[in-house]
Amino acid sequence: MEKLSRSDLYSLEDYLEMRDDYRAKVMAHKRNRRIEIGANIVLLFEDRLIMQYQIQEMLKAEKIFDAAGIEEELGAYNPLIPDGKNLKATMMIQYSDIEERKKMLAKLLGVEDVTWLQVDGHEKVFAIADEDMQRSNEDKTSAVHFMRYEFGDEMIASLHEGAGLNAGVDHESYKQIVSPVAGNITQALTLDFDTH
Repeated sequence: MEKLSRSDLYSLEDYLEMRDDYRAKVMAHKRNRRIEIGANIVLLFEDRLIMQYQIQEMLKAEKIFDAAGIEEELGAYNPLIPDGKNLKATMMIQYSDIEERKKMLAKLLGVEDVTWLQVDGHEKVFAIADEDMQRSNEDKTSAVHFMRYEFGDEMIASLHEGAGLNAGVDHESYKQIVSPVAGNITQALTLDFDTH
C-alpha cells in the first residue's frame, strides 16, 4: 500500500469544505476494519485512507500550514500504513469501570504479545507490538498498543483465494477466539495485501 506524500493531502481550506462528507466516508470504511476479541479487546486495522484522515485532522487541529510541519505528520503516520505483506492495527483494551481497568491492565501484562490472527489452514501470526516505543512496564500493560502482523506469501495467497480469517488472544487472564472473523472484515483486510 502506497505511503502518503504532501501531494495526497488537501489544503486546509479544501478540507474544511469537504470534512463532513470525508469523515462519514472514513467512519463507514472503518466499520469493516474492526475486530472485537471478546468483550474488552478491539483491533482497529489502519490503512492509507484512515491515516490520511488522521493527518488531515491533525493539520486542522494544530493549524499546520508549513511544509516541515506537514512532513513531520507524514513521518509519524506513514509507518502505520500496511506494506503489502502485513496488517497494522491499534489494539485497545476497554473496561468502562476505572478500578476494573486498573486491575485488568495489571493482570493482562504481555497481552499484546499473545494476540494473533490466523488464515485457515496456516499457523497463527502473533503481533509484533509497539515498535515505536515501550508502552508497558513491569507492573501493567498499556490500554493502547500498535500492532504489526506479518503474513507469509502462502497465507496471503490463501486469503486472496477466499480462505477464512480467525483472531484471538492466548493470555492466561484473557483467552478468546473469533472464528471466523466476519466475511466483510476479512474481505476488507485482504485488500491490504499485495496480490503477487
